Amino acid sequence: MNYPAYPDYTPTRWPEVGSIPSVWETRRLKFAATCNDEALPETTDPDYEIAYVDISSVNLINGITAVENHGFEEAPSRARRIVRDGDTIVSTVRTYLKAIAPIESPPDNMIVSTGFAVIRPLELVDSRFLGYALQNTAFIDKVVAHSTGVSYPAINPTTLICLPVSYPEDKKEQQQIAAFLDWKTGQIDALIAKKKELLKKLKEKRLAVITQAVTKGLNPAAPLRDSGITWLGQVPEHWSLNYKLGFLAASEKNSFVNGPFGSDLLTTELVDEGIPVLYSGDVKATRFNRKSGKYVTEEKALELNFCRVDAGDVLLAKVGDPPGDACVYPLDSVSAIITQDVVRIRVDRTAIDSDFLSFLLVSEMGRYLVKLVSVEATRGRFSLADLKSVRLPIPPLVEQKTIAKHLSSILVRIDKMSEANELAIDRLTEYRTALITAATTGKIDVRNVAVPIREH
Repeated sequence: MNYPAYPDYTPTRWPEVGSIPSVWETRRLKFAATCNDEALPETTDPDYEIAYVDISSVNLINGITAVENHGFEEAPSRARRIVRDGDTIVSTVRTYLKAIAPIESPPDNMIVSTGFAVIRPLELVDSRFLGYALQNTAFIDKVVAHSTGVSYPAINPTTLICLPVSYPEDKKEQQQIAAFLDWKTGQIDALIAKKKELLKKLKEKRLAVITQAVTKGLNPAAPLRDSGITWLGQVPEHWSLNYKLGFLAASEKNSFVNGPFGSDLLTTELVDEGIPVLYSGDVKATRFNRKSGKYVTEEKALELNFCRVDAGDVLLAKVGDPPGDACVYPLDSVSAIITQDVVRIRVDRTAIDSDFLSFLLVSEMGRYLVKLVSVEATRGRFSLADLKSVRLPIPPLVEQKTIAKHLSSILVRIDKMSEANELAIDRLTEYRTALITAATTGKIDVRNVAVPIREH
């Protein structure tokens, strides 16, 4: 970040703010903006259509990502706050989500949740500058620090509006900083968009490579026959089409199991060390990537022995976007317990290779079959009975192992490229946040930076 600092800084009376440029000032937000000025009255016409923004549709990087259209009568009861051009919305509930976004040229009927504080700048503060100032890390940290509650932390709007905010005394300087950030964040966002597009293409390529291998095999000259399944088409002549997924399970009872439901595993029973607990988010497409860091005691694990996972078992996520990610629990892993959103499949290893099955489940065919047995009303969940009834084209065991080994070697290259792009996106995102924070707290001086004219 090669930008100079201001020549002079002055301490403020707020320790958490520290020093600011001598040509800036720090005041409580309520002296620079108003809060929650307008709301829809209960007497609103029931048929009045609103463009509603919920907290889940806002994030710090992309701003407002989705709008729901409702008639007033059918809209959620929290759909009440009116927003105008130049406002900034700041989530006052679940503040750790950092749902903050500036409002630019909204439709006249845009309404946001009462879970937002709608901040409207006074004349002395430029709206675009304030929008960035409310997105900087220093301000967000203060919001989170003043939130109360553990599982659902929230901040009262009257507390929020009393938090300190710093800004240049000269409004033209505020506008210069905002223009600089418009320019630089625009460049960063364009780079992030390109990286995301490449990630999307790599994901599509990964899926295509897997699907080709598990539905056609590796020998392009192999004789084919009609599978009798319209969407599947032809498969190698020597492959079996008579297997249901349930037939491939190990002979032991409960080869297909869910994790415990409801009170069988309470949040309060989770501990910092012991037997690992596996969640749907730990199961990626043919890759196990544990992120949860949750455990149960050995005594609790014995109670839940029916849903124990051992190395070599296949894991299938019942929820996700889309549901159906699958992988093999790594061979060097200790036994674990699964949650209700994960299915453990313990296969008959004389009939099917675990790695091949995981590839099969995440192929286009597997995704399609999971969708067929999914119940939309329950977020894409599916029953074990439906899952076991799924028919799959299965090659001989030796060929399964050959296909799985081939795919593992091919996907290493694709996955490395994907990981490199994900890392680049993370770094660009971090730089974006750091730049906004530095510019809106006076850590860098951008007054003399030549900013291209903003195109509208």
